[in-house]
Amino acid sequence: MSSLSPSQEDSAPLSATAVAGVGRRSAIDAVRARIAMAISLGLLKPGERLPDQQEIALGLSVSPMTARRAMASLAEAGVVVRRRGRDGGTFVSDSPPTDTLVSLRETDDTPAAIHALVDRRLLAECAITHFAAVNATDPDIDELEQLTGDMAEASNWSQYHQADKRFHLLVARASQLGTAVESYGSVLTELYEHFIPYPIEALHRANLDHIALVDALRRRDVRESVDVARGHVDVLHRTMFMELSKEKSS
Repeated sequence: MSSLSPSQEDSAPLSATAVAGVGRRSAIDAVRARIAMAISLGLLKPGERLPDQQEIALGLSVSPMTARRAMASLAEAGVVVRRRGRDGGTFVSDSPPTDTLVSLRETDDTPAAIHALVDRRLLAECAITHFAAVNATDPDIDELEQLTGDMAEASNWSQYHQADKRFHLLVARASQLGTAVESYGSVLTELYEHFIPYPIEALHRANLDHIALVDALRRRDVRESVDVARGHVDVLHRTMFMELSKEKSS
């Protein structure tokens, strides 16, 4: 995600300029921005406990070192607090500094870029799902069903995101579309770089689409499979954080 060395990442300033665009951010800046955005939008609540750093790294698709440094920076800025002891961990501050959260907001050009990514994924998702309905094996579908169960039982956004990623990559592999699977994976990875923590209740509702998709795939219903997949991705145009951010500021 970042071409900067660890020392360069550590020195990256916590400023609007540093997070002005995905291509101009260090990996650490990106994590700080995503956590701060979730807090500013009310997706992460004051006092809410965050997953441990390993889970944060997996949930945001970054290295453990990047997650550790990002969370340390947010703690220094008062955005999160760390507590020791049996009930310790990292928690959203009771009163996160507004100026810091504002400084981490994305610029206006980012939503357009993410909308374009959603469109690219939408196109690929429909093709991938069409051929998955034709070519997926029974073991593939059984594994997909197991992953929907894992998502239903996920207790936080990081656990959910990990299973979600495995689910969609498995649908792609089940399509047996060769190099197109790699292209799809690249688009998915790029879009996941914009994933921010959502309340687990909202993610559990999104999992209903996965359950419906598995059912359609098991019945080899190409049309319904594609319809479910299209709706699942198209909704990102209205629910990705850039749209939430506009609603929050209006």
